[in-house]
Amino acid sequence: MSDLLARLERLPFSRPHLTLLAMGGLGLTFDGLDVATVAFVLPSITEKWQLSSGQTGLVGSSTLIGFFFGALGAGIIADRIGRRRVMMWALAVFCLATLVAAVSPNWEFFFLARMVAGIGTGAESAIIPAFLSEFVPGRLRGRFIGALAGFFSFGYVGAALLARWIVPMGPQGWRVLHVVATVPIVLLLWWRRSAPESPRFLLAQGRTDEARAVVEAIERQAARAPAIRPLSPAAPSPTVAPADPPPGTAPRRQVGIGGLWRRDLAGRTALLWILWVVITFSFYGFFTFIPTLLYADGLTIAKSFTYSIVIYLAQIPGYYSAAALNDLLDRKWTIALYLGGGSVAAYLLSGSDISAQVMIFGGLLSFFMNGVYAAIYAYTPELYPTAIRARGMGTASAVGRIGGISAPILIGATYPVIGFDGVFLVTTGVLAVGVVVVLVFGVSTRGRALEEISDSRSATAPTPDGAHGPVAVGKEGRSPRVGPR
Repeated sequence: MSDLLARLERLPFSRPHLTLLAMGGLGLTFDGLDVATVAFVLPSITEKWQLSSGQTGLVGSSTLIGFFFGALGAGIIADRIGRRRVMMWALAVFCLATLVAAVSPNWEFFFLARMVAGIGTGAESAIIPAFLSEFVPGRLRGRFIGALAGFFSFGYVGAALLARWIVPMGPQGWRVLHVVATVPIVLLLWWRRSAPESPRFLLAQGRTDEARAVVEAIERQAARAPAIRPLSPAAPSPTVAPADPPPGTAPRRQVGIGGLWRRDLAGRTALLWILWVVITFSFYGFFTFIPTLLYADGLTIAKSFTYSIVIYLAQIPGYYSAAALNDLLDRKWTIALYLGGGSVAAYLLSGSDISAQVMIFGGLLSFFMNGVYAAIYAYTPELYPTAIRARGMGTASAVGRIGGISAPILIGATYPVIGFDGVFLVTTGVLAVGVVVVLVFGVSTRGRALEEISDSRSATAPTPDGAHGPVAVGKEGRSPRVGPR
């Protein structure tokens, strides 16, 4: 098994990685488009069904409520049956539910349809980073997963552009927007049939022959790239300390969410849950309500959408600048830097008028918050061993949605009292808390193989079923590194 892991670590970035990035990234694009669609139809459906502020906030949280259950369930299921199957089913569920939402006869039906769509979106968003992180060498993983997360921004910008032209067309514009959003998903679902299962998952299940076939197929594709020199055979590497069962053995007993809170993982789990709540509360409090807040303060729907497009465009450089810094500064410091920038931007936004200031400071907040996502999507799956990586990622993402669910509801209920300024003063404080937490408790992961990060916690780290197993270490008791730094 260490042979296969070493071969994955020494691979250059090549066509198979790009193909996986496109397959996963397009899924996140459509996830982002689907979630952002709700923000742009809220003004229309609020007016159509004469919703109160509380009802509008509840509808705004509908996708995130489903997202919670989807992300939570996806992680547990994917650690049992595989990452690829969960990805396929998740895509199909949110495509169908979004289409059903287009024919909603009342707000209650719309709420339920959006919640089911959120189940699929949550499962998709949680499983893709964990899945792809298991293919990428440690020296490239921060940039790769950060770039993957950047595909969310294309979905948000796409939703803003579509909504700008479709929603104002008439009273049924919001229905048309939902239908248009589902069309490309069918093509992606067809393409994904060729995606391989994660070799690390297969090894954790004792399916060594299948894992070897996947690794060999990736090597063949990489070797065919004209700009890449022929790959030399990789010798079995004694420096990789696998956290998974030896080849040919039966998979170990699976554990539930409690496995994330065993002694050696509890600190990491607490850190990640807090960070996910902080960024998701701030993100969805801002993006779910920004078109509605602008409209409520006197802008037309069309003009509020134009402001939103500019703000959403700032997501793209936010994601990709943070992705570049992931492997330069380390994920921990990238998260702290962008949370701090977001806190400052939210404070500036709290004192701005409905003018160019809103676009400038709103764009800055968008830039920094999405940069945090580029780092945290790379960071979260790194902190867990293969046997529980998907549930670690899924559960952290799901817990974060508690912040996302509560933000639109709280803002919808308190906006008449605290106003535009108050909304962003609250965001300032929440983001500042995140800065302190990650600086004090963050873990360094830059350039390290997944197995090394898992095994560097202790020389007798417990396995998921509670047993203790040996961990291979290098000189002076340190876990050795695999591949280039």
